[in-house]
Formats: sequence, structure tokens, C-alpha cells
Amino acid sequence: MSNTKTFTMIKPDAVANGHTGAILDHIIKGGFNIVAMKYLALSKEKAGQFYEVHKERPFYGELVDFMSSGPIVAAILEKDNAVEDFRKLIGATDPSKAGKGTIRNLFAQSIGANAIHGSDSDENAKIEGDFFFSSLEKF
Repeated sequence: MSNTKTFTMIKPDAVANGHTGAILDHIIKGGFNIVAMKYLALSKEKAGQFYEVHKERPFYGELVDFMSSGPIVAAILEKDNAVEDFRKLIGATDPSKAGKGTIRNLFAQSIGANAIHGSDSDENAKIEGDFFFSSLEKF
């Protein structure tokens, strides 16, 4: 199997709590290569665009407010079977149900403040990565 890419975001709760370095270390030790990364703050407008797929859901406004509440770290990761392996590495959305040693088990506070986002399919990884990174050209 050839290397594939996935997208991740370290969310405002984990950044604010000083977990960025530990989470990145966990990702690297999980065998992922960081292809692109940036530290930024999302405006409510940009957060709303990113999560537009959830616009009709009752938690949408709360999610947009949370994701625009502080800086995030967006990254594109590469590894064989990247999407599936990364979903295993981060654990269940509910940190109380996340496997021992997963990123959410170690760093998440709640279902809402769950430390990290990971794409759920190869197609969404491309869409989400393209939202934050216009080009992955090598210099």
C-alpha cells in the first residue's frame, strides 16, 4: 500500500492547555510524517465554512464558537493507510470511550472539547486539507 494523506487539527482546547507538542510527538511516534502544518486562529466565518456539513445540526453554532475561540494547529499527515490509522490513534470522539493511550484519552476534556480532529475518509481528508493548504508544492 502506498502512502496516503489525512488531515488533522489540534483544537483550541488542546492548544490552550499546552498539549500541542505532546500531541505532535504522539503523531510522529505513531509513524506519521507531517507534510504541512500551520498555527492559526479561525474566524467564525471560516469555522462555519469548514463545518458547513453540520449546519443543520443542533450543535453547529456551539461548534463554530468553540473552533473560533482560540488558535488551532492544522496539519496534513502522511502514512500507509493514513485515515484509518489516524482514527485509531486519536480514539473515540467521547474521551471516556477512547482507548487507553489514544490522543483523546490522554488530552481531551469532553465530547465537545475533544482535543483533535481527524478526517473520516480519504475524500474528506483531501477536501479538509485543501481548505487549509492551497498547495503542497516542494520548494
